[in-house]
Amino acid sequence: MEDNHNVETRQHRNKKRKLRKGRIFLLFLFSFILVVSAFAVYQYRSGLQLAKQSKELEAPIEEEVIEFEGDEKTETISNYLIIGIDTRGEEQSRSDTMMVLSWNRDTNSLKLVSFMRDIYADIPGYQSYKLNTAYYLGGVQLLKDTLNTMFDIPIQHYTIIDFKSFESLIDILAPNGVEIDVEKDMSAFIDVNLTQGVHQLDGKELLGYARFRYDANGDFGRVERQQKVIEALKDELLSPKNLPNLPKLVGATQGYITTDLTKKEEIKTVLSVVAGGDVEIEKMTIPTEGTYQIGHYQHAGEVLEIDVETNKQQLHNFLQLEEE
Repeated sequence: MEDNHNVETRQHRNKKRKLRKGRIFLLFLFSFILVVSAFAVYQYRSGLQLAKQSKELEAPIEEEVIEFEGDEKTETISNYLIIGIDTRGEEQSRSDTMMVLSWNRDTNSLKLVSFMRDIYADIPGYQSYKLNTAYYLGGVQLLKDTLNTMFDIPIQHYTIIDFKSFESLIDILAPNGVEIDVEKDMSAFIDVNLTQGVHQLDGKELLGYARFRYDANGDFGRVERQQKVIEALKDELLSPKNLPNLPKLVGATQGYITTDLTKKEEIKTVLSVVAGGDVEIEKMTIPTEGTYQIGHYQHAGEVLEIDVETNKQQLHNFLQLEEE
C-alpha cells in the first residue's frame, strides 16, 4: 500500500511540474508574440511618420485623386503597372520607367516586362509620340490605355514611385545596402561615382546605377540594369535578415508610393509572395531584338519604330495571356 502511495505521489509531482512548465512556456510564447507585435506596430508607425515628413518637406507625388480603371481581374494572373517618375518639382512629368509586373498566384511566379520609353506609340486621342509622353498627357489611365491599345495587355493595378522616394525605401528595406555587381565605372549624370566590382549600394547609389545610360548600350543597357535592380530587391525583400524591416517599409510605402491597392491588399500581396518561398523573376524587354528600327520625327525626335504585332504576340506568349 505504501509503495502505491509513493508512486501516486511521484506521479502527482511530475504532473504538477509538467503543468508548471506548460504555463511557463505559454507565458513565454505570449510575451514573445506581444513583444514582436509591439515592435512591428512601432516600426510601422515609424514608417508612416517618415512618409508624412517626406510629404511635408518634398511632396514627391502630388496628392490627388488619380483616374484609373483597372481591367477585369482573372483567376490566376494579376498585372501591375509600375511607373517611375522624376518630378523635380514639376507639376507634370514624363514616365522615366514603365514596367508591368505579372504575378501568377497559382505558381507564385513573377514576370517582369520593361517597355522602352522611346517606343513610337499610338496614344489614344493624341498624335503619336514616344511612349513616355502618354503619362505626361493623361497620367496613369492614358498610359494604361496606350499599352492596352498597342499590346492588348490587361492591367489590373498600378504603382507610381518618385525616384527620391525610391532612395528612402531602399535605405529602409536594406540599411546595409543592396549587393550589386557593377559592370563598369559609372558617374555621368547620376550624382554618384560607382566603380566596377561588387558593392553594397545604398538608395542613392542604387538609383544612380539603375538610371545610368551614357554608354554604347544607351537606354537598352539602362533597362537591363533596372531589371537587375528589381531582381536584387526581390532577394532583399525575401531575405530573413530583412524581415524586421518589413513593417517599417510597409508603413513608409503609404506616403512614398501611390497605388490603387488598399493597405490590406498591399500587405496581403507581399505576405502571399513571401510565404510562397523562393521566387524567380523572368524578364522581358519590349521591343524585342530584331523587331524595331530607329526613326526620327520633327515633333517627337529620335524614336523606336517597332513591329507592334510581333511584339504583341511575343508579349502574350511570355505572359501566357492566351491561357487565361
